[in-house]
Amino acid sequence: MKVRQVIMGVACAGLVATAIYASKAQAADDIYVPLFTYRTGPYANSGIPIANGMHDYLTMLNERDGGIGGVKLNVEECETGYDTKKGVECWESVKSKNPTVVNPFSTGITLQLIPKASVDKIPILSMAYGLSAAAVGKDFPWVFNPPATYWDGLSMIIKYIGEKEGGLAKLKGKTIGYIFLDAGYGREPIPLLEQLAKDYGFNVKLYPVAGKEMQDQSSQWLSVRRDRPNWMVMWGWGAMNPTAVKRASENGYPMDHFIGVWWSGSDDDARGGGKAAKGYLALNFSGLGSNYPAIQDIKKYVVDKGKSQVEKDKFADTFYNRGVYNTVLVAEAIRNAQKLTGKKVVVGEDVRRGLETLHITEARWKELGFPGFAGPLTGISCADHSGHQGAYMQQWDGDKWVKVSNLIEPMKDKVEPLLQDAAKEYVDKATGWPKRTEACDKAM
Repeated sequence: MKVRQVIMGVACAGLVATAIYASKAQAADDIYVPLFTYRTGPYANSGIPIANGMHDYLTMLNERDGGIGGVKLNVEECETGYDTKKGVECWESVKSKNPTVVNPFSTGITLQLIPKASVDKIPILSMAYGLSAAAVGKDFPWVFNPPATYWDGLSMIIKYIGEKEGGLAKLKGKTIGYIFLDAGYGREPIPLLEQLAKDYGFNVKLYPVAGKEMQDQSSQWLSVRRDRPNWMVMWGWGAMNPTAVKRASENGYPMDHFIGVWWSGSDDDARGGGKAAKGYLALNFSGLGSNYPAIQDIKKYVVDKGKSQVEKDKFADTFYNRGVYNTVLVAEAIRNAQKLTGKKVVVGEDVRRGLETLHITEARWKELGFPGFAGPLTGISCADHSGHQGAYMQQWDGDKWVKVSNLIEPMKDKVEPLLQDAAKEYVDKATGWPKRTEACDKAM
């Protein structure tokens, strides 16, 4: 009996070893792309469409192309609930699996992960969110925030308001209200807002919204009625956005003077105000609708085959397309990494180089099946991890978003000095912050 037990034990051990070997072999044959998502909680109405867009584009590349460069993508979601602690737990759970890049999709999570990136050799793609100063590549070689930072976005909004008022000089004496989620995300643009107020002579009224107040906001909008700001700017997320749009319309605020950042411009955000939300504005840097060959390929290879979680009537909504945009950047960085290294299976250290050489021209967008979907992304380098590209203004017509402006370029002359100062301040306060040692590659 004992001999039999020994034999069975050896056999079981062999099976375990085989399973471990098979797992490692499988991992060695694919490219691991974790997606930090939140399909639950008070931010789910913003998180779900983005998660679907990210997941479906990468799945389409597997189904249509067999992955990237002949290598399948291993796409795995980690649910964060937009909770910083859970986001850090997701990082710890994926870092041993050779992730190519992490997409935190939360400013709070991003801020906690930035110090970990260079230690664990995993690049962070915080697409148009996170720490604006991370655009300074010499100080943050492992963090990327294309196509534009929050500070770029705020400068675009102020520029747009200035144009509507007859020039930036006409802002003198005006009042601009700023309603924001009272978290790292919402507070991030305030230093630039206060600086621009000094530069152009306008007044600022701040209306913070705590997480527990997102679905109420009565006191904030009573204050708006009292203060009567000439323009309102929103830095909201999740349930805060449709509530704010609804409150604005209920309080008779002129909707064509209410502007959201690109994270306050989903279809559900505007629908929250009903027909009275007509006129609400928001920045956007990705395409509207499904009339793009690559979006149709997602429908053909993923949605129609039941491989997506997207509801049919939400396919190609604004935030779905934003998720697609995010993973186009991921896929292009992986392609760059394959070319730079000569390897098919790439990991984080390789993809960091791929991100730093990201170069998507108008012609390349067309090649990818996205003609006119987004502006060129051509400014990323070792020094600049954002590109500081423009965005356009979209307006809600009561049923859908409509593009109402050309690309609005950020005020780079205003933003860049502040970014450099903020990066220096961050590095100076972070004891032992490592100096950049990563070599620079030429753009692909």
